[in-house]
Amino acid sequence: MSTVFAKFLILIALLLVIFTFSQQNISGKIVDEDHNNLTGVLVFNITKNTKVYSNISGDYFIEAQENDEVKFIKQGFYRIDKIIKKETFNSPLEIQLVRVETLIQEVEINYKPTGNLGKDSKHLEDSKKVAALQSSINDYMKSELNEPLPKNEISKSFRVHDFQAGHVSVNLLTIFGEVGGLIKKATGSKITTPNYVETQHFLARVKAEVDLSIFKKFGMDEEKIDHFLAYAEKVNHLSKKYRKDFNTATILSELQSAFVEYSKLNKLSD
Repeated sequence: MSTVFAKFLILIALLLVIFTFSQQNISGKIVDEDHNNLTGVLVFNITKNTKVYSNISGDYFIEAQENDEVKFIKQGFYRIDKIIKKETFNSPLEIQLVRVETLIQEVEINYKPTGNLGKDSKHLEDSKKVAALQSSINDYMKSELNEPLPKNEISKSFRVHDFQAGHVSVNLLTIFGEVGGLIKKATGSKITTPNYVETQHFLARVKAEVDLSIFKKFGMDEEKIDHFLAYAEKVNHLSKKYRKDFNTATILSELQSAFVEYSKLNKLSD
């Protein structure tokens, strides 16, 4: 009888070990180059498709196992990818994110400098305009919304052919769709103006969950996509409309509409 009981205890111990290893987690703190705590950093376990955000103290806690791939993402910082190792579970994993450098436009001087800063600076108006544009985008991201919402429609460049064009007949599917839209509007989340942190969370979620590969054929790398998302947020107020009712298809449609004008302003070509 004692032998059977001993085997039973060994079985229980093995099950506890298996359960413990299957439920492992990693935790730690996320800071910048000056060791300031970073809040709102997206911690995305790609292997398990789970995600969390760092809190106001920069702390995070997420389930992970050995060899899982985890990304740390925040607007304005370089991303970091980590492959979880066995030793990671023994102590907190501190992550340090590095800010993306702000590129200064090269200025060609076609005149002979006089040495007088007041006079010479007048010839650098183009650089001032670029700096002002970057500053206005940053100010906008931190400000309250004071502009009317733009008309929500898809550009003709992304539309499919309308086979009902020119017909006067009543389309029951259209009627049902409009009724459904009214019901959704009545029962959906109330639209409110986001603060700066909420906007940054929303943009990080867009990069993590919305398929932005359609824009890469225009030569858009990660930095350019970040700039475009800031532009789309400023024009279409995406975080105000969709941060509570996050719908990847609707957000992608809005981005496609905004990209038509963005590509003209930045002279992008397919």
